[in-house]
Amino acid sequence: NSRAEMGIGRYHWMYPGSKNHQYRPVPTLGDRASPLSGPGCFECCIKCLGGVPYASLVATILCFSGVALFCGCGHVALAGTVAILEQHFSTNTSDHALLSEVIQLMQYVIYGIASFFFLYGIILLAEGFYTTSAVKELHGEFKTTACGRCISGMFVFLTYVLGVAWLGVFGFSAVPVFMFYNIWSTCEVIKAPQGNGTAGVEQICVDIRQYGIVPWNAFPGKICGSALENICNTNEFYMSYHLFIVACAGAGATVIALIHFLMILSSNWAYLKDASKMQAYQGIKAKEEQELQDIQSRSKEQLNSYT
Repeated sequence: NSRAEMGIGRYHWMYPGSKNHQYRPVPTLGDRASPLSGPGCFECCIKCLGGVPYASLVATILCFSGVALFCGCGHVALAGTVAILEQHFSTNTSDHALLSEVIQLMQYVIYGIASFFFLYGIILLAEGFYTTSAVKELHGEFKTTACGRCISGMFVFLTYVLGVAWLGVFGFSAVPVFMFYNIWSTCEVIKAPQGNGTAGVEQICVDIRQYGIVPWNAFPGKICGSALENICNTNEFYMSYHLFIVACAGAGATVIALIHFLMILSSNWAYLKDASKMQAYQGIKAKEEQELQDIQSRSKEQLNSYT
C-alpha cells in the first residue's frame, strides 16, 4: 500500500464508525460549469436597469401628469363655466354666443395639446434612451453622426419654445382661478355679514361683465345678495372652481417638466458633441498607428532584403 492508503487505513482503525463513509473525488472546474462563467439573471437585470435614463423618465411622467390634469380638468371646467353663464349671468343666447364658440374651440385645442404632448414625451424619452452613457456600456462602441447632433439640437430649440409657450398657458389658466376666487370670496362676505343686515347683503354684487367675457348689454350680467350665494352653493360652481385650480397646477407641472427636459437635452447634446470629438480623435489616432505599422513593416522588409 502507498502512504495515502496507509493513512486512510489508520483512520479507519482509530474511528471504526467512519468505515461506511464513501470518499468521492472533489470535482474540478473542468467537470462542471463555474457560476462566474456567465452573467446570471440578477446581473442582467442590474445591467438593464443601469441603462434606463431616469431623469428623462421622471420628466416624462411629470409632463404626462401635468398635461393630463390641464386638459382633463380644463375641459370639464370650461363646460361648467358655460353652464353657469347661461343659467345665471347671460340668459340671452346671442350675448354669449361668441364666448361659447371660443370655449368650444379651446376644448378642441385641448384635444390637440393632449395628443401632441403624448407623442412628444415618448420621442423625448426615446432620445434620452439613445443618448445616455449607459447605452454605450450596453451596446458597445457609441457612434454619433452630424444628423444625430442636429436632431438633438432641434429638440433643445423646440423644447425651449414649448416651455415659453406653456409659461403663457400657465398665466392664462390663472385668470379663471382669479375670477372664481373673487366670486367665492364675495359669497363668503355674504354668508358672514359684519352687521350690515339684509339690506347690506343685497348690495353686495358680482358683475361678470367687467371681466370682458360677456358684453355690457348682457342681461342680467350682475348678480347680488342671496342669488349670488345660491350660485356659489351649486355643484357647477364648486366643481368648476376646483377644476380650474387643478388645471392651473397641471400647467405649472408641465412647465417644470419642460424645464427638466431642456436641461436633459442640453446635457445630452453636450455629450453627443464630446462623443463626436472623441470619435474623430480615435479615428486620427488609429490612422497614425496604422501608418506607423506600415513604416515598421517596410523597414523590416528592407532589412531582410539586405541580409
